[in-house]
Amino acid sequence: MKTTGGSDEQKRRAGERAAEAVEDGDVVGLGTGSTAAYAIRALGRAVDDGLDVVGIPTSFDSRQLAREVGVPVRSLEAIEGIDLAIDGADQFDSQLAAIKGGGAAHAREKVVAAAADRLVLVVDPSKSAATLTRSVPLEVLPDARPAVERDVADLGGASTLRRAERKDGPVVTDNGNLVLDCDFGPIDDPGRLASSLASVPGVVEHGLFVGLADAAYVGTDDGVEVRTRD
Repeated sequence: MKTTGGSDEQKRRAGERAAEAVEDGDVVGLGTGSTAAYAIRALGRAVDDGLDVVGIPTSFDSRQLAREVGVPVRSLEAIEGIDLAIDGADQFDSQLAAIKGGGAAHAREKVVAAAADRLVLVVDPSKSAATLTRSVPLEVLPDARPAVERDVADLGGASTLRRAERKDGPVVTDNGNLVLDCDFGPIDDPGRLASSLASVPGVVEHGLFVGLADAAYVGTDDGVEVRTRD
C-alpha cells in the first residue's frame, strides 16, 4: 500500500537536500521508497565525486539501488553506529510522529532509525497532517494473524490483510511475515497507540514512528522546507 501524492520534483528536492547533510566518513541509513531513492541516487553521485560513506540499507530495494549507483553497503551488524538515517514517511504530524510501512519495510526501517544519531524524514507536502489518520501497518507472524486481528479490534482498529498487486496472495515482507493495515481513525495520541501495539503478541513491528525523527525535509515547488518538532 504505497502512498501517492506529491510531484517527482518535490520528492527530488527533499531527497537531494537530505543527502547534502551527509558528511565524509558517515554511516548512513538508506530508507525505502520513492523519495528516499532520490537521496540514495544523490549519494551515489557524491561518492563518484569522492565522498567516503557507508550505507545501511533498510530493504532489498534500497540495497539494490545503492549498489547500482555505487554507494558501498554494509549490514547493520557490521557497524558500530549510524550517523544519519534518511527515510520517507507515509504521513507525519507537527511533532514529527510518522506512519511508515507503505513499502512493507517498516520493521528494518525502525531498527535503523533507532540506531541512528539522527533521523531525517524526506517527504512532499501531501504527507503532512495535523493529526495522523492513515492506516497503521503491522508486520505480523503468519500464524499469529487471527489473534492479532482480534487484539487490534479490541484497541478500536479494523484490520485488512495487505494483498500483493501483481500476484495472487498477500504481501510477504523481506522477513517472511504478513502485513495488516489497521485503521484506527484519527490518532490523537500516537505514543499511546504505539505502546499498545508493541505489546500485542505476534506483532513483529508496527508502523508508528514516535520520538525518532529529528527533522523533516519537505520538498515544495520552490525549494525545501525544514521542519522540526513544535
